[in-house]
Amino acid sequence: MCQVRTQFTRELLALTNDLTLMCRLAHDAAERVTAALGDADLAAAYEAFAHDEQLQKMYSACEARTVVLLALQAPVARDLRHVVTAIQIAGELSRIGWLISRVADQVYKYHPEPVAPQHLMDILTAMGRLAAHYTALAGQTVATGRESATPESGSLAMDQLHRQLHTALADPTHTHPTEAAIDIAMVGNKLERCIDHTNRIDRLIRFLDTGIPPAAQPSDAE
Repeated sequence: MCQVRTQFTRELLALTNDLTLMCRLAHDAAERVTAALGDADLAAAYEAFAHDEQLQKMYSACEARTVVLLALQAPVARDLRHVVTAIQIAGELSRIGWLISRVADQVYKYHPEPVAPQHLMDILTAMGRLAAHYTALAGQTVATGRESATPESGSLAMDQLHRQLHTALADPTHTHPTEAAIDIAMVGNKLERCIDHTNRIDRLIRFLDTGIPPAAQPSDAE
């Protein structure tokens, strides 16, 4: 029994290490796509694609590992919570990678021209930097098992930037072709959604610690 427990503990540690690496990949992808946006840098966009590809492979590996743990170890109580939380966190990171890749698609589509005029690009790159920052914080949360002190602050800052972007797009003194305006708005939307997933990771860590499901947890405003 002791040997089984030791093996289970090793597997959980390996799973946590994989999640920490996935967080690093997601952060690096967000940084590279921000550079790609700001400089119309196709090489940086390709790096973001490569990071996402690694993320998706690691997500599949984590999914397989958790299935084996559930099937062979039959964990209960906190151990079960740990395994279930891990695969959900891996899913959140996989979605961040997918969102980053869709932003990189736009860099590829418009290259060698920038995705947006400079006054809009400044907002988009600020959104990208914010997404990268909070993805890095999510990595710290996963590695330490401690939730962020202010998990909602990223959403508030990103919402402000998103409002600035929509206000700028609606400004009658700056006209944009319809397709380009839609693409710019979608880039902003995908960067904003990255923050939603980092918030979800924080709530999952809280669930691991307290047993309170994410949907039942109060927001900071409550």
